[in-house]
Amino acid sequence: MLQVLTHRIYRHLFLAQVTALVGTGLTTVALALLAHDLAGGQAGIVLGTALAIKMVAYVGIAPVAGAYASRLPRRVLLVALDLLRASVVFALPFVTEVWQIYVLIFLLNAASAGFTPAFQATIPDILEDEGQYTRALSLSRLAYDLENLLSPMAAAALLVVMSFDVLFLLNGLAFLVSAGLVVSVVLPSSQTVDEAPSVWRRISHGMGIYLKTPRLRGLLALNMVVSAAGSMQIVNTVVYVRSALGMGEQAVAMAFAAVGGGSMLVALLLPKIMDHARERLLMLAGGVLMTLSLFMGLLAPGFVGLLGLWFLLGVGASLVMTPTGRLLKQSCQPEDRPALFAAQFSLSHGCWLLAYPLAGWFGAQAGLIETFALLGTIALVSTVLASRVWPSRDPVALEHDHAPVEHTHRHYHDEHHQHEHEGWEGPEPHRHPHLHPQGRHRHVFVIDRHHLAWPR
Repeated sequence: MLQVLTHRIYRHLFLAQVTALVGTGLTTVALALLAHDLAGGQAGIVLGTALAIKMVAYVGIAPVAGAYASRLPRRVLLVALDLLRASVVFALPFVTEVWQIYVLIFLLNAASAGFTPAFQATIPDILEDEGQYTRALSLSRLAYDLENLLSPMAAAALLVVMSFDVLFLLNGLAFLVSAGLVVSVVLPSSQTVDEAPSVWRRISHGMGIYLKTPRLRGLLALNMVVSAAGSMQIVNTVVYVRSALGMGEQAVAMAFAAVGGGSMLVALLLPKIMDHARERLLMLAGGVLMTLSLFMGLLAPGFVGLLGLWFLLGVGASLVMTPTGRLLKQSCQPEDRPALFAAQFSLSHGCWLLAYPLAGWFGAQAGLIETFALLGTIALVSTVLASRVWPSRDPVALEHDHAPVEHTHRHYHDEHHQHEHEGWEGPEPHRHPHLHPQGRHRHVFVIDRHHLAWPR
């Protein structure tokens, strides 16, 4: 897996991702403790609302960012968003009211909603080999797990000698380091695309590809499982550990770390497993494990039992999330990757938008055991739905029919463009009116301008 780090550009981007995520992990712990300081036993409500606001920023801004990501200089965009995130995090230690948390969380995650899809869509253009890209996905999953494992462990150690406010400052410095690493490399330009006719067309393009692809509809249902399980862990860990179990700040950090431990274990093992197992089987198994972890919460576990549940939850989440990038890559044309990654970012966080306030408000009003039951039921229904909408037989190449159509766009002479020229059209890729005759053939199938619906 580490062999992919010999690629200099990817190595710098990976280190930038790790640095930013470690800092973000410190903020996750610090934000939970800040909410508990300001709201006490109602911290779940504050966290649930703050994280719902985070999802509003993601859902609303990510599609717009994805639509324009291919039209903006990647390095300038990523660095500017890192600097914006740093400035917002530096302001968090000075918060004295709950509403201030809400405002800063929105600004912070509005910047992240632009950064993450652009970053994710850059990696396939750097690593064009399928094997290298698969390993990069697992490394990326490990980077996210650093937020869940190493960051809480570091937070637990730092909280012994300093106030949690300092964790926000360290996160700001991490974003500055991330910006410096992005500046240090030259990123490839985005794939050239035709100008879409309207802003709405740009925004809806990735959503259309996503929702018309059966395997991605299954992925959307599994995103709901991840959000149901993850929201219970993120929102209610501090309430369960500090209020229900009566333990301290270090125990909260250890509980967060347990999730990362399970997720990291899977991310280390998964590259070899994915060479022999299909994504559908692995991802559905992840949904089952997360559902099981939520229903086991009905047993009202002690601290050690909670660590075991969160470890199992991390295993399941990683089984779903690690193969996601490869699934998206094989489901679109290269020029559509920014839009499709943005659609995944937006739709998956739409699931979190539902789950976060549910975990916070229902947990505060009905109780934590009842919340385990509710979110476990949502996870179970979503896992069953994913198994139904994602066909068990899901070949990459499909035989399909083409209706006759005449249109104009930039194109190469590939399997869909075999036509005569008059001499004025210029070198490929070029743009001119051309006819697609009716026909039937078989090739790797994705939704694009030539394939507007999935074959039945």
